[in-house]
Amino acid sequence: MKPRLLMMLVVLVAGLCVPTVFAQTGTVKGVCKDMEGKPIVGAQVVWLNTDNGSQYKLKTDKKGSYFSLGVAMGKYKVTLLQGDKELFHYNGVAVSSDETTMDFDLQKEQQEAAKGAGLTPEQLKEQQAAQAKQAKEVNTVKALNEKLAAAAQSSQAGDYDTAIATLTEATQIDANRDLVWFKLADAYRGSVPKQTDAAEKAKRLDSAIADYQKAIDLKKQAMQANAKPEDAKTLAAYYNNLGEACGREAKTDCAIQAYTNAVQVDPSGAGQYYFNMGAILTNANTANDPNLRKEAVGAFDKAIAADPNRADSYYWKGSNLIGLATLQGDKMVAPDGTAESFQKYLDLAPTGPHAEEAKAMLAGLGAKVETTYGKGKKSKK
Repeated sequence: MKPRLLMMLVVLVAGLCVPTVFAQTGTVKGVCKDMEGKPIVGAQVVWLNTDNGSQYKLKTDKKGSYFSLGVAMGKYKVTLLQGDKELFHYNGVAVSSDETTMDFDLQKEQQEAAKGAGLTPEQLKEQQAAQAKQAKEVNTVKALNEKLAAAAQSSQAGDYDTAIATLTEATQIDANRDLVWFKLADAYRGSVPKQTDAAEKAKRLDSAIADYQKAIDLKKQAMQANAKPEDAKTLAAYYNNLGEACGREAKTDCAIQAYTNAVQVDPSGAGQYYFNMGAILTNANTANDPNLRKEAVGAFDKAIAADPNRADSYYWKGSNLIGLATLQGDKMVAPDGTAESFQKYLDLAPTGPHAEEAKAMLAGLGAKVETTYGKGKKSKK
């Protein structure tokens, strides 16, 4: 029994003598600078262990510095990221038990790359200037998009004053962006119905008109330099909203010119622009001026020619024509095409918002209501 007990004691002692094994780690640190030698703030430095795939993600502070303890020893790929964009990386960086320093100096790296590519100092300087300009553009666009998003949220909530303030700040970031001026004009225009003072309404409409014009001028300049396929519709939209703002301030000539320009820039949208022109002329005719009515009819005729299936164009053409009607005894005599306009409206929109008015107009003219809506074609036998 004693030899057996001795063996067990030996095993126990051997177990107590097994040393504890700890993973060997080191410390990593560095400073990150951009093309201009300035600290890269808020960037991410990723240390990827190429042996086992483990990684450490470190963020740079306001001085462009990063630091971490407890990084496992091994070989690493070290990548500098700003957002989702890789700025630079190093391969085969060894982490030992000592401190490992890995700085990123993009200006220095570019100079080294330029030497390898055979660039002259002047060419390198031009390259650096171009890259600095691009980086500035990225930051500017990001800031403007944030302002536009915030302003859109305010406008959707009906808080146009906050939207105006936000977009005004955006124009101070960069006063050469047509979209910012367009959105600012929209905010001013949208805020008008909330005003109770007539002078304030006029002031805001004036601001909207001025800002739409700035957006138009900037877009035209951009198109002269580098026109894009979508630019025509964008510019036409600017003209369209300018026309609406001018019309609300009873600046009829301004509105007509704006819609005319929209048609010239974007003929594919002529049906909408001519309809809006006719609407402005109709609304402006508070004194039943026959000349304005004829101009409105002409605008709706053009809208119909561009878009024959727009029911409202027929209704408002008919409404303006009936305004030119005369009485012969007890009978109302309207210009040619009046009854046909109302009939066509009912044919296209038999249950539309103006259906009852159209029927009443036809009844007043002594015309029979006829529509082909819902009638199928007769089958051939």
